[in-house]
This record gives sequence, C-alpha cells and structure tokens, in this order.
Amino acid sequence: MVELLASDRASLIAQIEQLRNEVSNLRARAERAEALADHDVLTPTLNRRGFLDNLTRVMAYCRRHKLDAALLYLDLDDFKKINDCHGHPAGDAALIAVANLLLAGVRESDAVGRMGGDEFCVLLIDANMEAARHKADELAKRLDEGGFIWGDRRYSLSGSIGLKPLSDQPDPETWVAEADAAMWLRKGADLAAR
Repeated sequence: MVELLASDRASLIAQIEQLRNEVSNLRARAERAEALADHDVLTPTLNRRGFLDNLTRVMAYCRRHKLDAALLYLDLDDFKKINDCHGHPAGDAALIAVANLLLAGVRESDAVGRMGGDEFCVLLIDANMEAARHKADELAKRLDEGGFIWGDRRYSLSGSIGLKPLSDQPDPETWVAEADAAMWLRKGADLAAR
C-alpha cells in the first residue's frame, strides 16, 4: 500500500472539500430551478403548471375527506389600457399588486395562481358556495379599493370573478375551464349593467 505524503493528503482533503461545496451549490441551484418551474416569474404566485399540480392534490384530498372547495377565476378589466397608456412596466406593477392583494386576502391553506396574462385563480379549500361568494365579493372590493401605484399616482383596478365549486369535474383543467366560463358570464353581466 502506498503511503500518502502529508502534502498529498492535504491536497486530497482540499479537493474533497471543494467537491462537497460544488455538490451543495448544485443542490441549491436544483431546488431554485424546481421552485421556479412552479412559480410565476413576475408575481409571488404559482404559475399555471404549479397551480394545476396543486389543484390535482387538493381535488383528491377534498373528495377523500368530503370537504368543500371552490375555485375563483379573476380576469382584470381593461388591463390592455394600462399597458397601452403607461407601458408594460406599469402593467407588471398592476399584476404584482393584484397578486399581493389576492395572497393577502386568502388563508395560507388556499392557493393563488397566475394563469397567464391578467388572469388569476384562487383555490379556496374547505369553503362552501356561500363562503366562496363572500370571498369573491371581498376580493373584488379590495381590488376596487386598492388599485396600484405607478410613478407618483394611484390607478384603479377592477375585475370580473367567476366562481365554481368542486363537484364532479374529472380533472383540474375542466374545473378551471368551468370557473373561466363563469367569469365570462359575470363579465358579460357587468358590461351589460354599465
């Protein structure tokens, strides 16, 4: 057996320590990449993929334990005007404000996801239709009252919210599509009332 010189041994220990650090850094990068795969790049919400994954688990859990759940689908009104009049950075500020408002308005056990563009979903766990309607009204009111700040000015926001309880939907995509359809019905009614 070859005996290691003290200098060789110290070099080997240094290389092992360097490899441990590299593995630790790679693990941290992999964890960050995994988190980014499920989270929206702009807002502090889940992205569509992450939200649908969460929805799959919650649907199974609620059905197994016979819990109510409801899905809210929010589409901002006149969002294109914000981008057209003030630029995309202002639109980004509006989306971040909406995401923060939604997150602040729900329980930690609920979920908020940005489905794309100016559309968000809110999953309310252990919430019957009455509680879901109340939460939708509360969030709409907070949206109307909150708005967002861009530059030195506060801008108002509004949106239409569709609501769909968990029933016999076969998959998360169907549930989201049903909530989206309910939102379009609501948006049509809101436009007709103006």
